[in-house]
Amino acid sequence: MLNLNFNPFPELQTEKISLRKIRSEDAIALYRLRTNADVMKYLDRPIMQSVLEAEQLIQMMLDGIAENKNINWCICTPTYEQLLGTIAFWKIDETNHRAEIGYILDPDWQGKGLMSDAMRLVIDYGFSNMRLHGIDANVNPANQKSINLLTKFGFQKEAHFRENYFFNGHYFDSAIYCLLNGLKRP
Repeated sequence: MLNLNFNPFPELQTEKISLRKIRSEDAIALYRLRTNADVMKYLDRPIMQSVLEAEQLIQMMLDGIAENKNINWCICTPTYEQLLGTIAFWKIDETNHRAEIGYILDPDWQGKGLMSDAMRLVIDYGFSNMRLHGIDANVNPANQKSINLLTKFGFQKEAHFRENYFFNGHYFDSAIYCLLNGLKRP
């Protein structure tokens, strides 16, 4: 069984990115992301209706960190501290040493290598510090950018579930990708 402790919060950094703890001050930037059609296209979650919803989501993230149930990082750069995206381990299965990874990034900042750096840092943290055995990703099969990112890091497709997710009056497929600890990564 895993023995997780996210206190003190693990801030991670490369020359390009900083991963820090999300803060209540990030609510407006998170709201902008969660109302951006490009960001939400494959997220299969309702578009936020108010900044209050972003504040509530941030509080839920902070509660999960405090309770060692999940961990969410704010993606920013060393010179620009505004939230550009988020990356997280959630649905942590302590018994089986697994977690699901999830991420979003402002489209204006995509294609600059930020998410690749974030993935590298978070995967390494998950395997080295959290002692995860496996990292899962649940992806809309039409989200080719996300699939490309996952496969770049060695994630392999484990399953394709047909119409297993009901959202907004429609059924959607899910593709499950997995990365096991010890496999070669870039």
